[in-house]
Amino acid sequence: MTTQCVSISFYRFGPLRARLWALAMMGAARFSIGKTPHIGFWKLCGSGTGEGFTPMPNTQVYAILATWPNTQIAQEQSLSAPLFRRYNARADESWTVFLTPTSVRGAWSGKVPFVESADTEGPLAALTRATVKTRKALRFWKRVPAISSVIGADPNVAFKIGIGEVPLLHQITFSIWPNADAMANFARKDGPHARAIKAVRSDDWFAEELYARFRVCGEAGTWGGVSPLAQLKEIS
Repeated sequence: MTTQCVSISFYRFGPLRARLWALAMMGAARFSIGKTPHIGFWKLCGSGTGEGFTPMPNTQVYAILATWPNTQIAQEQSLSAPLFRRYNARADESWTVFLTPTSVRGAWSGKVPFVESADTEGPLAALTRATVKTRKALRFWKRVPAISSVIGADPNVAFKIGIGEVPLLHQITFSIWPNADAMANFARKDGPHARAIKAVRSDDWFAEELYARFRVCGEAGTWGGVSPLAQLKEIS
């Protein structure tokens, strides 16, 4: 029995022509990505300005999330499949992280996209995805900058970014941590994040939500000229 692998590929585009191409591909790529051999669940995502935790679109950074039957296929296809090659060719920089799902709760577009496997050794990644109710969007985005500043100040987070399928209404947060204790300390300590979680429950902000954890099992490329995973060695 094989273990599902999830890949998240991040692309940074520089020249205006390349950025316009990437924006157009948010619509055009959905007609071809499903034809990629062995690909399962997939999503094309844009990002917000800064590290993505704002409602203002960032025309430079885009991402592709996909599931695959195993890590070997994920590594091969995310680098050599035609659509992924086109993104890599036009991007100034790209980085792909490979993940093994260890827990998942909730749904994404009405589906449970990740298949849990036995926990393994290695750094942890956390992904949250929510569909924000339209009437709650303003209240949600008022909370996000404070959460972003707190996670940004946490010395244990090796990588963090906010992406999404639809601006304002679909939000995905992704972060990488050296271990479960570091992740739990951030999630549970009192502050903007804890208060936002309480508000989610009491005020019913989301129409749909998903929370998943992964073990990080590999990477390809760089982000900001470095390997984000290399920071984990410094943290640990």
